[in-house]
Amino acid sequence: MDVRELLKQVKSGEIEIRQAEEALKDLPYEDLGYAKLDHHRQLRSGFGETVFCQGKPDEYLVEIYKRFYERDGEVLGTRASEDQYQLVKRLVPEVKYDPVSRILKVEKEEKEHTGCIAVCTGGTADIPVAEEAAQTAEYFGCKTDRIYDVGVAGIHRLLSQRDRILKANCIIAVAGMEGALGTVIAGLADCPVIAVPTSVGYGASFHGLSALLTMLNSCANGISVVNIDNGYGAGYLATQINRLAVK
Repeated sequence: MDVRELLKQVKSGEIEIRQAEEALKDLPYEDLGYAKLDHHRQLRSGFGETVFCQGKPDEYLVEIYKRFYERDGEVLGTRASEDQYQLVKRLVPEVKYDPVSRILKVEKEEKEHTGCIAVCTGGTADIPVAEEAAQTAEYFGCKTDRIYDVGVAGIHRLLSQRDRILKANCIIAVAGMEGALGTVIAGLADCPVIAVPTSVGYGASFHGLSALLTMLNSCANGISVVNIDNGYGAGYLATQINRLAVK
C-alpha cells in the first residue's frame, strides 16, 4: 500500500490513525537486515520494486517475495528458476511462473492496459528475452503486440508486419547474431526503438557482444540500447515511453 492510498483510507474512516501509524513505520523502506525493501519506489518513479530472483539464497527470496505480496497485493520477479517458483508457491499460492521468460509474478486482476508496445524478435531463439520484455511491460499496465521471427535474413517477413509495427508508441527489437534488426526497424518506424542484444549466436558473436556493438553503432536514428539479454530493462523503458504517449 502506498502513502496516498493510506491517507485516503484514513480520510474515509476505513482505518484508524493508529493503524496508519503502524503501516507507516516501515516507510520509506523496510529493513530486513539482509535486504531493504523499497516501498516508496512506486511513489517516486511510478514503478514498484521488482525482485531479481537469480542468485538469491532461498530463505531471502521467499521472505522478500512474501513481504512485497502482503503489502502490495502483487509482485514481479525476474530470472527465477523452477525450484524458486516451487519455494515461493508454498507461501504465496497465487504466484504464477513462466518458464520461457522466467517471470515469477502475482498480479492484480482486471488491470487496465493502455497504449501499444510492439515487441519484435529476429528469431524464435530470442523469444525468452522478448517475453521477459513483453511481460514486464504488461505487468506495468501496457498493451503489447508480439511480432516474432521477423529477422533480416528473411526481411519480407518484417515488411509484411509493417502496419502493426507502425501502430506502436514504442518498439522493442530483440536480436542476437549480428543484431541488425533494431537498425532496420528504426529505418521504418517513426517512434522510439529499444534494441536488445541477445546472447544467441555462434562463437564470433561472443555471447551477444557482437549484437550489442552493432546496435550501439547503428546508423539509424532513434535507437536506444540496453544490455545483453536485458528484456526487463527494455520492458521498463518502453513502459515509460508508452505512458508519455498515452498521456
